[in-house]
Amino acid sequence: MKLLNQLPPLLRNKFFIAFSAFTVWMLFFDERDVFTMSHHRQELRELQKSKKYYTEQINKEKEVLENLKNNPAMLEKYAREKYYMKRDKEDLFLIPGH
Repeated sequence: MKLLNQLPPLLRNKFFIAFSAFTVWMLFFDERDVFTMSHHRQELRELQKSKKYYTEQINKEKEVLENLKNNPAMLEKYAREKYYMKRDKEDLFLIPGH
């Protein structure tokens, strides 16, 4: 009891002890502790960046698709560049890139 009486009154208060135990539990032992939540926030930021990138790529591809649908010259250029298509009686020479 002498040791208990030597502690400051704040540390002997049952509400302070309960609040401290609750805080420690929530910070370190709970399913949603500080470290897990920071990891989830970082993961969310990465997923949002990924979503933004793929949304931009989808918009670019939609634009290319519209150009291919509406412009026959663009369709021919696309077919020649991407699929190495050629017209009849035409020779195609491929030069390897760097």
